[in-house]
Amino acid sequence: MLSRIADSLFWMNRYMERSDCQLRVIRTNYILSFDSGYNDSFSWKDVITLFGHTIDDYKAPDGDNIHEALNFLLTDPANLNSVKVMISKARENARGVQDNITKEVWEQVNLLYHIVNEPGLSKKILGTKTLDVIDTLDQNAVMYYGITNSTMPRGLGWNFMNLGKFIERCLLTIDTTYAHFKRINDKNNAAQDILYWRNLLLSLSGYELYLKTNTRGEHNVKVMDQVIFNPDFPRSMMYSLERIRHYLDEVIADTKMERSAELQKTFGRTFSKVQFADMNMIREVGLPHFLYSVRREIVDFSNQLTRIYFSYA
Repeated sequence: MLSRIADSLFWMNRYMERSDCQLRVIRTNYILSFDSGYNDSFSWKDVITLFGHTIDDYKAPDGDNIHEALNFLLTDPANLNSVKVMISKARENARGVQDNITKEVWEQVNLLYHIVNEPGLSKKILGTKTLDVIDTLDQNAVMYYGITNSTMPRGLGWNFMNLGKFIERCLLTIDTTYAHFKRINDKNNAAQDILYWRNLLLSLSGYELYLKTNTRGEHNVKVMDQVIFNPDFPRSMMYSLERIRHYLDEVIADTKMERSAELQKTFGRTFSKVQFADMNMIREVGLPHFLYSVRREIVDFSNQLTRIYFSYA
């Protein structure tokens, strides 16, 4: 496989994963903001900080106005992490590799592109159709994964796509989790009602699982345990790292690239760091240090992977 093809498949899925995560966070925050029991556990300012990356000299909204925040997060091209920009980048990558993805995958990415570029979409967000717009985008992002999973052949392209997907997912889980813990000053032993964690768990599609497996008390520690260590939770750090390891092994076996053993060792150190950690160790070193040391290592691993397989730094 040409390196430019692998590169486009890798980044197509990274952009789609970022869009999917962002849409879930936006939908959760929008719905909970109208809940009478909502305790302002996560504001639009937090979401903008998490997903806002503006061009030079452009002032992001402060988050006090819901519709301004939504327009910035969903459709503003000045926000380099807006859903519109992410899906446009995914489509650009998909267009260059149409021979390496199925017709159904291309059509779904293209459909999302046209939805997010629909004339008058910003007016719909500002009007009474806000939730309809968010739901349409969210549902079609989920459909992308179903279509990809059911139609893509399990070859080298599939492996690169999933490397991109789970690298991005792991980074987003770290960022989203820390953004919520930061609001309680990272004090994982400070008691918080389950309502405080509802936003985070719904944003990661883990609220139902949490309620089924945890009944009372120590929600801070139990939430942390689920989003970091639970191997059965599809958006936990551990699950994503397990998937990265699997697809990395597949890519290395298929390509036998020079320096791949070095790449495997780099990732192995990060994987072991999480696999053999526990809550006592996290308490000792501090949650921010643990999360962002893992994040930094994953970014370094991703950069090393791109240098080896995609021929650029």
